[in-house]
Amino acid sequence: MTQAEERAATAAVATGEQPLIKCLVWDLDNTLWGGTLLEDENVEVTEAVRQVIIELDARGILQSVSSRNDHDHAWARLEALGLAEYFVLPRIGWGRKSDAVRAIADELNFATKTMAFVDDLPSERAEVAHHLPDVRCYTAEQVLELLGLPEFTPAVVTVDARRRREMYQAGFRRKAEREEWQGPDEDFLRTLDLVMRIGRAREEELVRVEELTLRTSQMNASGVHYPVDTLRSLLSTERDEVLVVSLTDRFGPHGPIGVMLIEKFALVWHVKLLATSCRVVSFGVGAVLLRWLTDSAARAGVHLIADFVRTDRNRMMEVAYRFAGFGDHDCACRSALPAADGVQRLHLTPARQEPPSTMRVLAPELRVRGSVEATWATS
Repeated sequence: MTQAEERAATAAVATGEQPLIKCLVWDLDNTLWGGTLLEDENVEVTEAVRQVIIELDARGILQSVSSRNDHDHAWARLEALGLAEYFVLPRIGWGRKSDAVRAIADELNFATKTMAFVDDLPSERAEVAHHLPDVRCYTAEQVLELLGLPEFTPAVVTVDARRRREMYQAGFRRKAEREEWQGPDEDFLRTLDLVMRIGRAREEELVRVEELTLRTSQMNASGVHYPVDTLRSLLSTERDEVLVVSLTDRFGPHGPIGVMLIEKFALVWHVKLLATSCRVVSFGVGAVLLRWLTDSAARAGVHLIADFVRTDRNRMMEVAYRFAGFGDHDCACRSALPAADGVQRLHLTPARQEPPSTMRVLAPELRVRGSVEATWATS
């Protein structure tokens, strides 16, 4: 890549025209390892290439494989080289590589513009580029340059980014077990030993919180982006709560999967933002959060008002609010909030709620500033 091309790529990533790469798909023969497996069963990976794989993984960039080889033979070699664990959803066989890249993107639920493909053969790169023009393609000679390219360099690497691959791999195992389950969904959820933790945000979590406000669209009630500096300023006020929601189960952690921003007035709590990751919708996370918040407000003796801004993607959030009892009711408590153009404000007079039977919820007492997390239970 020339200096001019590198400057253009940096500008494209910085402006959002080109997003960061979320998954890199590797060819194997003469790309990841030297030589061809069918001709030499002891092909090797250079230490420099190995370090590229390890560092991309540490940055939270997923990696997969698309290779024309016998699957069992190639996978066994990756295992022998100690690299198999770094690759998710490998597609090793004799089909078109564009089909493989598309299948990987679809299963990860990634847009193709966040996918990259590296192969030594111009014909393979051309085939992928023709069928998937948004996928960024790289030559084998560029492998050692990848770590220096802006599209592979997130501005901040969070703790959850470093373990992103492990969380996805746990998700694949969870999905496979769910597909084999014969009973009701609620019974399956009870087998997972789910634990939801709702906690006041810490400084080191603010980047992930900002990411949730920015990237979550289907399960985002207001669509407002809160930068890190704004979130940090809210942490220091007595009236504001910045709450981070995380989830774990017997397969491992899901990481931070939700955020709530609440401004507390004497008679009403104003829910300025509720956003949860789309990948935990099937666990009923949104409904559980709203039930917990409703119970907390009922115990505090305050009403709830939630901001909702309808978009073409967040219909599910409106349904969740309505199902929880929020509506367009008139109430004197509305006068405590400043006017906001284009924002629908849904009101709820809360009543006590029962904790869920499908998961354990650990949460602070919102009535008490600085309270520690405790299991949500009926008192």
